[in-house]
Amino acid sequence: MLKLRAGQEDLVAPVAWSLADAYTVPDVAWPRLIYDGDQLVGFIMAAFASEDEDPLFHSYLWRLNIGAEHQGKGYGRFAVDELCQEAVRRGHHRLTVGYHAGQHGPEAFYRRLGFRPTGACNEGETVAERLLESVP
Repeated sequence: MLKLRAGQEDLVAPVAWSLADAYTVPDVAWPRLIYDGDQLVGFIMAAFASEDEDPLFHSYLWRLNIGAEHQGKGYGRFAVDELCQEAVRRGHHRLTVGYHAGQHGPEAFYRRLGFRPTGACNEGETVAERLLESVP
C-alpha cells in the first residue's frame, strides 16, 4: 500500500479508487505500477481518449501517487517522462494534468517537468499542459 505524506491525502485518490475508475473505462485508462526492483514505489494512470472526445482528455495524466518514503528520489519524474513517451507513441502532441493548488499541492513539481497552466479549470483543479516532442 502506498502511503502519502501528511497533507497529501486530499490531493490524490487512493490507488484502489484509481483502479476502480480504470475498470469503468478500460479502453481509455492506462494504469501502471512503478517499481524499483521488487519494491513498489508508486502508481501512475493516464487517460488516452479518441480525437472526438474533449481535447483535455486526449492525453491526460489522471493520477500520480508516489509513496511518502520515495518522494524526492526521481520516481515521479521517471513515471511522467515514460508517460510522455507513451503519449508520443500514440500520436499525441501534448499531455495535460489537473491538480489542486495549495501548500502541499504538486504545482511546483509539474512546473519543473515542463507543464504550464492553461488558464482552464476542471472540477476545481488547475489544468496544465506539456507540449511533447517526437520520440526518435
